[in-house]
Amino acid sequence: MENGQALDWPSYSQGAYAPQQARAEAAKIGLWAGDFEAPWVWRVEHAEKAQPAISQPLGIVGGRQVAQSYSCQPRRTCSKISPRDEAQWYLGNCPWGGKLDRDGDGRACETLC
Repeated sequence: MENGQALDWPSYSQGAYAPQQARAEAAKIGLWAGDFEAPWVWRVEHAEKAQPAISQPLGIVGGRQVAQSYSCQPRRTCSKISPRDEAQWYLGNCPWGGKLDRDGDGRACETLC
């Protein structure tokens, strides 16, 4: 804090680090050497423009809600995936998902069905 390498987020710290931050700001060191906007302020101002980071909402496969706990880590192969819906989720949401669609038709792990 005193070196200006972090911010006191009052919503969580109740200002516990405000004195150290004030010293860094007064000395114009670290983050305070230039102009910036606190991340929580930026997020509020840009919330309407936010785009989802994935191609479809988590838990939605083929237009229907499914209970899932899929994750892109670790990488999976068709032999380690059971339902086809899971494979399709990986295809649409993970950077490596394209490897599950060997023939390029948009359907993952066709051998599962």
